[in-house]
Amino acid sequence: MDFTTLYKVHYDRVFYVSFAVIRDRQLAEDNVQETFIKAYKKWDSLEDIEKAGAWLCIIATRTAIDFVRRERKNKGCPMELDVLDSLGKEAGHNVLAEVEAKLLKDLLDEKMKDFSKEDKKLIVLKMEKGLKEREIAKALELNPATVKSKIHRARRKLKERMAVELSA
Repeated sequence: MDFTTLYKVHYDRVFYVSFAVIRDRQLAEDNVQETFIKAYKKWDSLEDIEKAGAWLCIIATRTAIDFVRRERKNKGCPMELDVLDSLGKEAGHNVLAEVEAKLLKDLLDEKMKDFSKEDKKLIVLKMEKGLKEREIAKALELNPATVKSKIHRARRKLKERMAVELSA
């Protein structure tokens, strides 16, 4: 078996192993590429071609774990660069509006505590992040019509709960 065939046969398996550790699609794809580069460099050390899949999965797992460890180490930066840039500049925001927004967000979170994870994710992506239905559908790999109907149902459910809260 040549290396190109090995790549085609085992790509999906290596991707799933990488994704299981890293939990990010693009970073998992990067990990797959790194795995196959390492495997190509050590191709001559593979003794049994029948065990190539397991061998690649081990390389992928170790590479992904190393990546996660490096990322944890690099997360020591206390602030984002844009936050550092804004330090010292006069804040032009309304504190009262921020407090009201925070209280409203807390109330919404309380009303959504027993929502499914998917409904919460859809509401957050739509309302907090301001994404459009087609963007959410692409990100979650769902049909746009499905996303639209699920968001509609989740909003209606939230609206009913808020109506009960505000009328009490």
